[in-house]
Amino acid sequence: MTQTTNQAWLIEGAVKDSQTITARWSPAGMRLIDDVSVHEVLNVPKNTGYLTEVFRADWLRGANVTVDQVFQVVLEAGAISAWHAHERTLDRIFVNRGLIRVVLYDAREDSPTRGRVNEFRFGTVRPALVVVPNQVWHGIQNLASTQSSVLNLVDRAYDYGDPDHWRLPVDTPHIPFTF
Repeated sequence: MTQTTNQAWLIEGAVKDSQTITARWSPAGMRLIDDVSVHEVLNVPKNTGYLTEVFRADWLRGANVTVDQVFQVVLEAGAISAWHAHERTLDRIFVNRGLIRVVLYDAREDSPTRGRVNEFRFGTVRPALVVVPNQVWHGIQNLASTQSSVLNLVDRAYDYGDPDHWRLPVDTPHIPFTF
């Protein structure tokens, strides 16, 4: 691509975009939080609609593939569900409908990525499975103007008597991200 040397066409104050995305449409320069994985899938067109794979054990390459419970979360337009973490439970969040922002924050003291934030946008047209390790804080936001939903394929079923669920308010000053 040729750079132009004549910039007379520019209007004062114009700023050139920096790279934010790669040729594979992944965020440029993003380094994943330690033990996080993302598996994007393609919708497969069929005669009657489309098929979307939600989960395959081989996506996790020898990691814990136990699925003890699957549940769906439906968010109203603009709704935010944040912040939460689990001491022992592994979340596998699959964005399957709408447009969802998934944000992760690593506060683990012994993690090489302590303090790192990862932000993703997935949905109907770009579905993905985001594996969230235990003790990593996370939240989701519906960016669509209609309901959006995610599936969660956890390795430990919810314990009604002793929930492995820790929460912080969405506007906590302890996480360097604002929804």
